[in-house]
Amino acid sequence: MNLEGIILAGGLGTRLRDTVPGQPKPMAPVGQQPFLAWLLDYLEGQGFDHIVLSIGYLGETITEYFGNRYRNISIDYAMEASPLGTGGATLGAIGNCRGSPFFVINGDTFLSLDYRAMHTQHIASQAGFTMAVREVEDVSRYGRVVLDGTKLVSLEEKSAAGPGQVNAGVYLFDRSFFADVSLAGPCSLERDIIAPSLLQSNCRVFTSSGYFIDIGIPADYQRAQIELANSIQGAHHATGSFRATPPL
Repeated sequence: MNLEGIILAGGLGTRLRDTVPGQPKPMAPVGQQPFLAWLLDYLEGQGFDHIVLSIGYLGETITEYFGNRYRNISIDYAMEASPLGTGGATLGAIGNCRGSPFFVINGDTFLSLDYRAMHTQHIASQAGFTMAVREVEDVSRYGRVVLDGTKLVSLEEKSAAGPGQVNAGVYLFDRSFFADVSLAGPCSLERDIIAPSLLQSNCRVFTSSGYFIDIGIPADYQRAQIELANSIQGAHHATGSFRATPPL
């Protein structure tokens, strides 16, 4: 099963800028390579052969490093002339996707996830949209998701502290999901596109208990330096698909 997706890599990364100056957030070094390379390594092992990188702030750093192919993944680019938010960036990149459904992945988060299983569930449930969710000890940073079984009921952007299920930054869309979206300019994928569709569309969740990290704040970026390589090596050990060096 060959998979494809959009990686949202165009954010300004203001909270991490003092820690990693002069780099877009997905290019923040983790060990010997950028965070985005760790993510692409993992996606290659999951069966991805095409990625659209949505880039903006210091996007030339990304294009110069990855070019149009990274190992077995062909890469296209969608460039934001000005910040479009997660929604505008997604809408601007859809035209570069070759088929349906396609994943949309936050470029500053990593989730150890069985992407093929998520794809299979999405097709079997005839969902227009599926979101990966993850149980965490404190939902206050991410916002809680409200579920009814595997059906996504609502998104709570600001939640009280405590354990719960959160949006893990991986989405799977049928192209038809966007047929009635007429937004233009900057917008939020979650607030402006997904949330208004929850009552009308068949929106599902796929639950993962795998390793999860968001490098958007300095403390978690430093934690990634210690944890990420061990997590990915463990996830890929059975298939031997792990890579840990920059491309030649």
